[in-house]
Amino acid sequence: MSPEDDASIYSHSKRQLFLLICLSTLVLLFVKKSMIENETAAFEFLADQPAGSVLHLRSALQYISIPLIYAWKFTALGFVIWVGCFLFGYRVTYSQCWKIVLVAEFVFLVPELIKIAWFFFVVRDPNFYEIGAFYPLSVMNLLDYQTLDAAYSYPSKALNLFEPMYWYLLVLGITHFTRREKRAAWIIVLGFYLPVFLLWLLFYSIVY
Repeated sequence: MSPEDDASIYSHSKRQLFLLICLSTLVLLFVKKSMIENETAAFEFLADQPAGSVLHLRSALQYISIPLIYAWKFTALGFVIWVGCFLFGYRVTYSQCWKIVLVAEFVFLVPELIKIAWFFFVVRDPNFYEIGAFYPLSVMNLLDYQTLDAAYSYPSKALNLFEPMYWYLLVLGITHFTRREKRAAWIIVLGFYLPVFLLWLLFYSIVY
């Protein structure tokens, strides 16, 4: 990513970027559900049962919750990045840190695209559980999802190669607004964001 491209991304308003990521996520979720998940035999069977209304309600809630989940995530992680920058003496606003986290989040749209392509072109007839367990380039793909404890399902998918790419985008965002070297930005990301990320996975596994 060149400095020019970096600048063009951050020149957009937070509202525009937030709307873009919400709409992109909504479209990908709709495609995944309507063209892959809803075509599985398990879903078709459950949809005809009394529990079918629960499935449709769950899907509706997933669509509605997209902006709420993103807003919560960007608010929390933006604060973490802001604290790191503040302790380093960098004059970065919380609003700028919010935008840094927002822009970095776009990298996680890539595995969703890969997942759709995988089940649309490679594995043509997956079952419902295979779809839920698959996450490109993650630890989950090295494990047997059928024997894996449910408490470790999400952490196994969250530990993936797109996560370091996310860290790198955070570093780019910090260096863009601080105009400082990347070394300090890496210290902020690895010293403040990474522990929060790992603690979240540990917390999820414990309370699941």
